[in-house]
Parts: sequence; structure tokens; C-alpha cells
Amino acid sequence: MADQLEDNAMDKEFNQFWDKVSCYVAANFPYDERCEFVLNATDCITETIFVPYMRMLACDLKCRNQFQELVYLTMFVALCLQLLMCLTHVVDMYYSPALKVISQMMHMNEHLAGVTLLAFGNTSPDLAANLAAVNEEVPVFANSLAMALFVSMFTGGMICYISPFKMNTHSTVRDILFFILGVALLEYVMASHGAVTMNECFLLVVVYICYIIVNIVDVYLMRKAMIVLERQIAELRDQPLTVEVRMKREKLEEQYAEYAEDAMVEILERPDSRIRVSVLNPVRDKPSYATKRASRVRISVNPHATKSVFYNLTAGRNKGLLTDFLKTLNPIDAEEWREENMFGRAFLLAMAPAKFVCAAYIPLVDHELEKHGWSKLLNCIHTFLNPGITIVVSTALLGSDKKKFWYLELGKTYSYGLYSCAVTVPVAFAIFVHSRTDVPPAYHWLYTIMNLTGSTFLIFVCASEIDKLLGVVGNILNIDEDFMGVTVNAITQALGDLVANTAMAYQGYEKMAYAAAIGGPFFNVLLATGAVMYAKLKIGMEVTIEEQTGQYGTNAYIFLNLGLFATLLWTSTLDFFARRSMGIFSMGLYVLFLIFSVLIHENIIHSFADDPTVEPSLDLD
Repeated sequence: MADQLEDNAMDKEFNQFWDKVSCYVAANFPYDERCEFVLNATDCITETIFVPYMRMLACDLKCRNQFQELVYLTMFVALCLQLLMCLTHVVDMYYSPALKVISQMMHMNEHLAGVTLLAFGNTSPDLAANLAAVNEEVPVFANSLAMALFVSMFTGGMICYISPFKMNTHSTVRDILFFILGVALLEYVMASHGAVTMNECFLLVVVYICYIIVNIVDVYLMRKAMIVLERQIAELRDQPLTVEVRMKREKLEEQYAEYAEDAMVEILERPDSRIRVSVLNPVRDKPSYATKRASRVRISVNPHATKSVFYNLTAGRNKGLLTDFLKTLNPIDAEEWREENMFGRAFLLAMAPAKFVCAAYIPLVDHELEKHGWSKLLNCIHTFLNPGITIVVSTALLGSDKKKFWYLELGKTYSYGLYSCAVTVPVAFAIFVHSRTDVPPAYHWLYTIMNLTGSTFLIFVCASEIDKLLGVVGNILNIDEDFMGVTVNAITQALGDLVANTAMAYQGYEKMAYAAAIGGPFFNVLLATGAVMYAKLKIGMEVTIEEQTGQYGTNAYIFLNLGLFATLLWTSTLDFFARRSMGIFSMGLYVLFLIFSVLIHENIIHSFADDPTVEPSLDLD
């Protein structure tokens, strides 16, 4: 019997072919051979979040010509729009109100809430998605800077355009300078010796931690300064009212008013009831202090009044229980349906699935609404349904085998949901017995935790699916992956930031939104990018500047720095008043980056990336 031959390097390469080949290579095969390819390629499974689009095209829909392919891609784009509507609804109706409640409970001001809670919530799904794809050889540096450019310039410009406002002067300058430092530091660790080390990844994390500490200490010192100012103003009131005393008191009161405006997050009325005022005083040439400080009158909401608006001790505990339950779950309001035209009704029908899923899965906690969004029967169901679904699906997603789709693991992970229900069902029963239908219980704020986890999960699902869908469309249409990464993928990954920040700005929290437009990409550039590079190093991959920069990385780096320095210039020039013209300027700068990227992709202009070179050999033998 002949000796068994050992596999050489080429044999090993062929044996690992199906584990390494990209699923999108199937687009280069004849239509009738694609199904067999996607059934064997591991990447067609690992790249799936919820729906295996390439397998659906090749096997389930049996796409056999280019016309059918274009029809199915159009259907995918329509699905993207549906997911975008779901994402918008989650952020506007659930995620943003919960952040405001958490900010008040933690005694944060708008700026600190923006750079921490809103920035973390917006960027965490992107971090999870990037870590899930850590094995892929993608230019993380280029994609991270492109996404940061979109959030800081386009989203920040959109906030300024939607609602002009007076910025926090020192906080805005500090954040932008930290952002510039972070971008320069990331570029330095990439370019210093051509590769990234573990220590450099830790350095990125340390800089971000210092940034958060500085923000927290700043709020603490500001509130201490307010206490000192209060004492000084009280002392001046006891003194004889001379010209000098009056001028000194007015100066201290103006400084105190400036601090007080930034001290806490204030619950405001809905946009339709907010009074808008002109930014500039039309009577005088110089804007007055009051009109200069804000673009709108902020009308506060009394949370105690909205909480007990229907409270009636003479009524039973469960009065209107079923009516309230059905009204909350109903995705289409009858009165709104009657008032809308044909297009409005079509939009309501398109939004209905997203509204129903959100209402059934996420408990609503909003101090601006009557009863703060409390629905007794539905919230009792949320008590065991929300954590059960989140735990089961998240465990299946994180622990799925590379050779199987994640939903095939639900048969193994459902037991975690049963363990969760064993704890939460008795709690739900106790809440049902104790609470009333006409007023939320004192512990209603605890539902904010389930609100945030459920909202973050749905935001991750919608944003990730949109990213995958557009990735399928781009690869089938033979669009370069590096170009897709810094344009379409960067935008889709930042959709959560765009929707959340603009929703907060529209509701009157412009400072929080703009702080998140700086703090979010700063988190992504330092912490998220550092975590991805650290994970690559841990699994033995080399992180080099050539791989991470790609063809568009240097362009994104230059445009991001240009945008940050331009923001420093116009904020200081305009006395830190964010005007609509500056919003258009910031969005135009991002559009200019897209134009440059398209011209580079079409080989009309050259990028700042280095051309590949061949070293001549001096060996004459």
C-alpha cells in the first residue's frame, strides 16, 4: 500500500477555499451555477444578520437573468426603505424619550448627555457590527473616518439647519479639539511604523476615557460655580443699590443664567406646541441678549401633571384595561386615517408593521405623553416578553456556529428565555395586581431599561440589515468595495446617528444632538476603531496602514480635519451661534467629499493614496 501523501500548501489552500472565499464572488458566476456556490461558501452564512440575501436570490427566487436580478434588487431597495421607516419610528418614539428620562434621572446637562448616553447608544450597534466582522480584511481606518465625517459634518449640519441654536462655547471648543487630537493620534499610530500594536490600541482607549472624565468634571465644576454665584448675588442684594452694585449684580446674574441654561436636561413640549421666535431683533441693529441666546422659546412640561392627568380614585383599578391595550397596539389611528389623503394613508399603511412590532416589543416611557406612555396590560406583557426575546435572539446571534444560520440555534437558546420568564412572569403578575390603568406606578421608570435595550437592539437590526442589503446591491452591480465602504456603507452605518440626532434637534434638544454629533464619531474613531484593531491583533491578524487606509482613507482624513478646523473657525466667528447657513456649509463639505470619492472611483482624479511600486532588483546573477 502506498504511503499516504501529506497535503502541501496548495492543497491546504484548496481545502480552505470555501471558508475564505467571499460570498459576493457568486455574482461573477453564471446564473444557473450561483446556487451551488452560495450553498457551499461559509461567508454566505457568516455575513447574514437575519436574511440570507445572496442565497435567496440564487436559490429561493431562482434568479436566472439580468432583468430578474434588477427586479429583485428593486425589491431589496424597497425593503431598505421599510427598515429605514422602522428605524426612524424607534428612534423618534422610543429611544429619544428614554434618553431624556435617563438624563434627568442621572442629573446630566444636555451636553454631557449628548457625548455619553446619546453617543454610546448611537455608536454601540456599529461597534457590535464591526466586531462581528473582525475577520474581514476591510479598511477600518478609512471607513471609520468616512463615517465620522458623515456624522460630524452632515448630521451636525442638519442639526444646525433644522434648529439654529446657541452652542455651549467652551464645551464645543473642547470637544472639537479632543476630536482633532483623536483623529491625529489614530493617524499617527497607523503611520508611525506602518503597523498598530496592542499598546497603541490601549492608548486610544485611555484618551477617550480622559475625554469623558473631563466632561464629567466640567459639569461638576459648573454647578459648584453656580452655587458660588448664587451666594454672591444674594450678598449684593443686601447692599445699597448703587450703580456699581447694580452693574456687578447684572453681570453675575447674566453669567448665572448662562450656566443655568446648560445645567440640566429640561423636558419640553412637543414641536407642534412650541413657540418659535426670530433669532435677530428686527428693531435694533444689534441682537439683544435674550434673542441672541436661543432660536425658540422652550416651554417646559410638568411631568407630574402629565402623569396624573387621568388619575381618578373613584374608578376601578382595571377600568378601560382592554380598550387601553388595543388602542396602544393599534398601528393606525382612526382619526388620523380620516384626515389623511391617499398618499398619507399609503404612508400610514407602510408604517403600520413597524409601529405594531415596536409597540408589542418595546415599553414606552415618555414624560411628555399622558400617563407617561403607561398601558397596564401591555406593559405587564412587556415585563416578560421584552427580556425573553432579547436574551434568546442575542444569544443565538452571538453563539451561532459559522456553518449554520443563527436562527437554527434558537432551538438551543430558547431555554434562556424560559429561565428569564421564570423570573419575569411572577414580576409581571405582581405589577398587574398592584398597578392601576389610569396612572403609572412609581417604578414605571424601570421600564426605561427595557426601552433602551429593546430600542438599541432594533436599531442594530435595522441599520445592519440596511447595510447588508446595500452591500448586496453594490456587489452585484460590481461597485468597488472600498468605494462602497466610505460612501454607501458609511452612510448606512450612521443612519442611527442621523435619525436620533435630528429627532432630538427637532424636539428642542439641539445642544444634546450636536454634542452627540461630535462625541459619537469621536467614540467611533478612538474606542470602536481601537477595539476592532485590538480584536484583529488578538486573532493573529496584522494591522498595517496600507490595508487599513485603502484608496480613500487619506482623503477622508484630510476632509475630516478640514471640516473640524472649519467648524472651529465659524463657531468662533459667529459667537458660537449655529446658523442655517453654517449647516448648509457643513453638509456641502460632506457632499464635496462624496464628489471627490466618485471622481476617484471613476479614475478622473487621483486619490492621496500611494501608488503601488515595484522595487527593482540589483542582483545581476
